[in-house]
Amino acid sequence: MPPSSQPLRKLGFLTIGLFDEADPGRGHEATLEIIELGERLGFDSAWVRHRHLQYGISSPVAVLAAASQRTSRIDLGTAVIPLGWENPLRLAEDLATVDILSGGRLNPGVSVGPPMHYEQVKQALYPDTADIEDFGYERVQRLLDFVRGKPATDFGGAEGFEATRRQPHIEYSSNRVQPYSPGLGRRLWYGGGSLRSAQWAGEHGMNLLTSSVVKAEESEDFAEVQLSHIRTFRAHHPDGERARVSQGLVVIPTDSATYEQRAKYEAYAAKRLPRTATPQGPARMMFAPDLVGPSDRIVEQLYAHAAFREVDEVAFALPFTFEHEDYVQILTDMATRLGPALGWRPAG
Repeated sequence: MPPSSQPLRKLGFLTIGLFDEADPGRGHEATLEIIELGERLGFDSAWVRHRHLQYGISSPVAVLAAASQRTSRIDLGTAVIPLGWENPLRLAEDLATVDILSGGRLNPGVSVGPPMHYEQVKQALYPDTADIEDFGYERVQRLLDFVRGKPATDFGGAEGFEATRRQPHIEYSSNRVQPYSPGLGRRLWYGGGSLRSAQWAGEHGMNLLTSSVVKAEESEDFAEVQLSHIRTFRAHHPDGERARVSQGLVVIPTDSATYEQRAKYEAYAAKRLPRTATPQGPARMMFAPDLVGPSDRIVEQLYAHAAFREVDEVAFALPFTFEHEDYVQILTDMATRLGPALGWRPAG
């Protein structure tokens, strides 16, 4: 390990949870099995993506509620929930409930912006308010306030008197979201790809998820852009250099892969490589190259990555379209080869 690099403290992984439309149960079960495997291998966290009107996890909070009952230690995260699809108050209730069920292991990651293909879905999603919905940071602020225990209403106390067969009953109302999970407010993450988002997340005391996609604002070098986001976030966070940042890149170790698996992984990465050369689209989005190969080579690539040298926790993304046995091989190599080579120790 290079002298300038700190040991990797937390190792996590991210899965999209694909399924076959004809058999969605099997796909969801496979996702839960992968999370269980992650816990057995000693991973610190397992994260699920959020997909709407696609064959991926549309309800990550529900999936993680199930995962919370099949695991006992591993942190469970969302990367990320697009808040444009959500009512912040209702989401706050769901998140707090799952956090209670998991014993305080939930790490919700969120993002802002209009839902994808909004013109096509807005009448189904917001038939009466589509043109006045606010998809900016205020939506995150509402979620933060509710999760952190700020009042959701000015009413609280006895709701009324209700007689039952056996005894009188008084119902009580709370002026804040219930259940209230005190530690959850410190485990909220923002998935940001711009300097503005990094600054906003820092100013509001969130944690920062950096992914394999960033906006090319001040540079066209992916690592340099991501590094600027991390430093901007910490410069505006109350915890400063101690503020939590998790880096997410697509990382595919091949130490124990078969010849056929290695060929598939390399073809996957090669097909996606052209998009990493220059900023893409009007938003000038930059994509990180996928890292594929033996763990010792990936270690060298990571230590050469300017942003990786600034973090001590990661959530490496699993590729979208591989088979279950591929994910088992990749996760096993991450936990037994790549992680230890980065100074990480499996959780007990």
